[in-house]
Amino acid sequence: MTPVKVSQGRSWGPIALFAAVGVIAAAIIGYGVYAVTVGPKTWQDKADGIPGIANFRKSDPKLVDTRSHKSGSIQYPQSPPVAGDHNVSWQNCMGDVYDAQIANENAVHSLEHGAVWVTYRPDLPKDQVDALASKVQGQEFTMMSPFPGLDKPISLQAWGYQLKVDNASDKRIDDFIRALRTNATMEPGVGCSGGVTATGTTPRELQQPQGQ
Repeated sequence: MTPVKVSQGRSWGPIALFAAVGVIAAAIIGYGVYAVTVGPKTWQDKADGIPGIANFRKSDPKLVDTRSHKSGSIQYPQSPPVAGDHNVSWQNCMGDVYDAQIANENAVHSLEHGAVWVTYRPDLPKDQVDALASKVQGQEFTMMSPFPGLDKPISLQAWGYQLKVDNASDKRIDDFIRALRTNATMEPGVGCSGGVTATGTTPRELQQPQGQ
């Protein structure tokens, strides 16, 4: 009798291994293509991703490009202002927490330097004021002051951007500061020290104009 040959089953181990390697390789290549074509988010993208933010760089580019030094009081279309002509002297913005209102004209110059200006209603509860102050104190290119007449309890400003919120615990406050502090500057490399430290709504000019 002729012996019957029994064929051995196919070895699936190597095939499964190669298939798994192929899937991993495809995933790596796909991510590489995504990273190259999409890339990391810019600070502008991060700012635009904050719900409720007002981007005046898009809605009013003429205002954002207006940056002349002027003396005296200046009328602004936003309250608090976010850009425009301003005083020759900036408000000190080295993590300064002011206990009284400051001049818009000096504050706007600080925004031009890349500062974030945190403002709040004077009747905001003390625990919320303290929470806001903890986000500003010790952090360069930030400042904080009360601002009567706000239509929301808290308003944040950077050059060309504004965000209004109801509570100091709103995570968008941190998102706004993180995205726009120093990034929104119109004068890269210019500092925030050496500015006006006095409060009051009358714009002040230092004896030796800073010229920035």
